[in-house]
Amino acid sequence: MTNKQIIFKQRPSGYPDENTWKLQTSVLPELAEGELLIQQHYISLDPAMRGWMNDSKSYIPPVEINAVMRSGSIGIVIKNNGNPKFEIGDIVTSWGGVQQYVITKGEGWYKVDTDLKNMPKHIGMFGMPGMTAYFGILEVGKIKKGDIVLISGAAGAVGSIVGQIAKIKGCKVIGIAGSDEKCNYLTYDLGFDAAINYKTENIYTALKKKCPEGIDVFFDNVGGKILDAALSKLRMHARVVLCGAISQYNNKAKIQGPSNYLSLLVTRSTMQGMVVMDYTKRFGEAGKQMGEWLKEGKLQSKEAIFNGIENFQDTYERLFTGDKKGKLILKVIE
Repeated sequence: MTNKQIIFKQRPSGYPDENTWKLQTSVLPELAEGELLIQQHYISLDPAMRGWMNDSKSYIPPVEINAVMRSGSIGIVIKNNGNPKFEIGDIVTSWGGVQQYVITKGEGWYKVDTDLKNMPKHIGMFGMPGMTAYFGILEVGKIKKGDIVLISGAAGAVGSIVGQIAKIKGCKVIGIAGSDEKCNYLTYDLGFDAAINYKTENIYTALKKKCPEGIDVFFDNVGGKILDAALSKLRMHARVVLCGAISQYNNKAKIQGPSNYLSLLVTRSTMQGMVVMDYTKRFGEAGKQMGEWLKEGKLQSKEAIFNGIENFQDTYERLFTGDKKGKLILKVIE
């Protein structure tokens, strides 16, 4: 059996190009005692992958040169050489990386109670994006009924779930996205109260119109100019959740920081970073609650699934071009 893998070859300066990775095919070795062979079906593509490529201090060590590119994944145990914790046929998820097969002793792999057709939801709504949304808006954003919540990158995997949770909790929700199609998705499909197309609308004018009373919570996935504009609309004791800054990830120059930061002082507001790994022990709690909301029809997710590990580069680029709605996923099984 052979395994196709995306190998990280070169740290990018700015936007990753075709020289950043290499598609490699290798022969799978025989399993040692206690090892499993996992056939991966789906790979999670997330903006955080760009940060993992940098050799700099962060919340997680960088991907090593000549290593399989890091990513979340989900697949099936197809061989087991004496590992008592798993059985052939188990659906499992972990950080399997961008490859078709993984040989492991099972450390860090978790069984998932699902069927094949629902695999994508378990690296989306019930995976890192969903957990980020749940704990980010509830624990860091500390939303309460009646809050006015603004979300950037609102049509993405995290932002779309953040907004739905805020609506469930009785908040007014305004989403920022990059096309009229996405804005319609937010308001008509997901039930947001309003949406702003930052590419066609002046962000300050739009915020004044759609958030005339200001905002209590800003959930930021974008950074840059949108973060700066949102800071100008904070109400007293507002909370700013720093989840991501996708507008800044590929900068070659210095990252653009907010000039309106003194609004935090004037309004006695807080700005706090959010990393989902801090809540790992509580993922079960979040998954149970989100599962209930899903069954009740209060929560939905959209998965943008593309096929073929050979198409990793083109699919990855959709994270930054915005050419997708919801969770971006690569299907690697042939």
